Amino acid sequence: MSSIDSTTVESLNSIPISEADFYIGLCLAVSSSAFIGSSFIIKKISLKKLNKVGLRASAGGFGYLKDWTWWIGFLTMGVGELANFGAYAFAPASLVTPLGALSVLVSAILASKFLHETLNANGKMGCILCILGSIVVVIHAPHSEEFPSMDALMVRVLEPDFLYYVFIVSVIVIVIMFFLGPRYGNKYVAVYVALCSATGSLTVMSCKALGLAIRSSISGDLPTKDVWMVIVIFCAVICFICLQMNYLNKALDVFETSIVTPVYYVMFTTMVIVVSAILFKEWVNMEATSVLGAICGFGITVVAIFLLSYSNKKTNEHPLAPSRAVIRQYGSNTLLSRTV
Repeated sequence: MSSIDSTTVESLNSIPISEADFYIGLCLAVSSSAFIGSSFIIKKISLKKLNKVGLRASAGGFGYLKDWTWWIGFLTMGVGELANFGAYAFAPASLVTPLGALSVLVSAILASKFLHETLNANGKMGCILCILGSIVVVIHAPHSEEFPSMDALMVRVLEPDFLYYVFIVSVIVIVIMFFLGPRYGNKYVAVYVALCSATGSLTVMSCKALGLAIRSSISGDLPTKDVWMVIVIFCAVICFICLQMNYLNKALDVFETSIVTPVYYVMFTTMVIVVSAILFKEWVNMEATSVLGAICGFGITVVAIFLLSYSNKKTNEHPLAPSRAVIRQYGSNTLLSRTV
């Protein structure tokens, strides 16, 4: 890519996200959470039914592949993931990612209705706070600047701040994979979750870049010379997701879902907000009250996630004890879908 002077850079980055795009992204994010939260329950209904007559999925059984209910849940999750990807293409990542908590809310409500799981006082309070926190986040979410072209995106990507962040993430991943993970991964939940969260923040940025490329291609604004960037971004998304899936499953294999879920949500969302602020400069033009409101909304949602997670924790199990097979299977379905 040819060099671009500072004046050109400023002109490339001066187009704010439109109100229409913001609300399209918001609707896609909310619908994504509704679809994904519903898919958990649909698949859980199928698995519970099949557990009575065959080998459990967590023990190597694949009978669910012959059950139409499970496939409905699978397709529902697919629709939710597509909506989630579309949301990142239209709205700021610091808006879309916190709203992922709504899938936990939907799952909790539907589980109490269709799976007859008790929603205790903590769970009900968590539901209320989840809705409240999400509303506050939406009200105060930054309207990030939208890149008009792949060239404008590459200018920001090559800035020192973002390169420093990528370097730090790379160090975190390498240190955990080869040093901390083998030694402390089975003792502390934050070890593997930190790797997933760090990688996940780059996954989100790659998805936003891929969404920009797709929109530019559809509108005919994607130059032929930029096709190589699209291929590189697509490969990066696949690699990041595979790395997340591997280490998130490791965490779920050792620790309870009720512990992994809130820790992962907090770390992942925090890192996405940080990298979004670095790459998109979302917070630069925001008023202090809006910044404070966004932080408070995120904090309320974090508390809600902890309450919802612990409301379903079995009282006879220690939260840091190794999880059972059925918890691993259900937990992996729940969390892997929100890595992007």
